[in-house]
Amino acid sequence: QVQLVESGGGLVQAGGSLRLSCASSERSFSRSAMGWFRQAPGKEREFVAGITWLARQNYADSVKGRFTISRDNAKNTVYLQMNSLKPEDTAVYYCATSASGSSWLKADMDYWGKGTLVTVSS
Repeated sequence: QVQLVESGGGLVQAGGSLRLSCASSERSFSRSAMGWFRQAPGKEREFVAGITWLARQNYADSVKGRFTISRDNAKNTVYLQMNSLKPEDTAVYYCATSASGSSWLKADMDYWGKGTLVTVSS
């Protein structure tokens, strides 16, 4: 069983920045794809950003140019740097892992963290 623990959420004003971290217990972390998803109140969970084991990055259109995903394989950790935050970025942010890295669909992710809340005030 893989454990993923997110941290770094909080309250920030619009235009501000936050960096989320996700620590993984997975032994094969360096060979796994890692993704960040978010779920706003009353909405479905959606893909935000993903990084393959080769460090290829993918982003949702809504966050391109503002968010950056990165990974540190030595620390078994993936990060999400969020800049120019908007009130519509308010959500619980989850990290997830995929051994296959075949897609960023929720159904294809193998393990999920419990999430960290990001609140952006206007």
